[in-house]
Parts: sequence; structure tokens; C-alpha cells
Amino acid sequence: MTYAEINNLISNFGLPYACYQLPDDTEQAPPFICFFYGYDDIYADNSNYAGRVTLYVELYTDFKDFNRESIIETGLTQAGFSFGKESNYIDSEKMWQTTYNMEVFINA
Repeated sequence: MTYAEINNLISNFGLPYACYQLPDDTEQAPPFICFFYGYDDIYADNSNYAGRVTLYVELYTDFKDFNRESIIETGLTQAGFSFGKESNYIDSEKMWQTTYNMEVFINA
């Protein structure tokens, strides 16, 4: 998968989204998505063998929105991802954060 394909997948969820974070001057109300990558390359024969990343997709909502979660989970499954899921209420922001994480091999 390429970074462009991942961006396209996220855009298909139909919500405002940003890679890493929304711009500081943005007053984006939930629901919205932020996604980011954790890098963990695989090495073989003294060189980088494969670009493996952990993709994190974070859904932010005002209330526990099972319907939106289902849309995201269906999209991730249809794209061939196996994923973990964690959901937390952020008191200081008065919103829910549902995080999906999955391993992705990035093609150049």
C-alpha cells in the first residue's frame, strides 16, 4: 500500500481529517479523524528490507458513535487490514477518542 492509497482510504470515511494533527488555527468540531504513522523498518543483509509502519487512525466524536465506528471498521476490513481498537473518553476535551492500529507495509 502507498501513502496516497492510505490517504484515499481515510478520505472515503467522509469526515474532516488530517495527518498527525489539525492545524493550530482550526476550530474543528467533532466528528473528525486524525491519522499518523509509527515507523519500524525491517532489516536484512545490512540494509532496509521493507518499510513497515503502524498506522493509527483516531476517530474523535462528541458521543460514543457506534455507527461511525462501524463505517470505519468496514472500510478497514474491506481494504484488507486486521486492526486493534481502543476507545477512551477525554474529560478535558469532552469527547470520545477511538483509535485503530494496524501494521502496513509501504510500497514506494
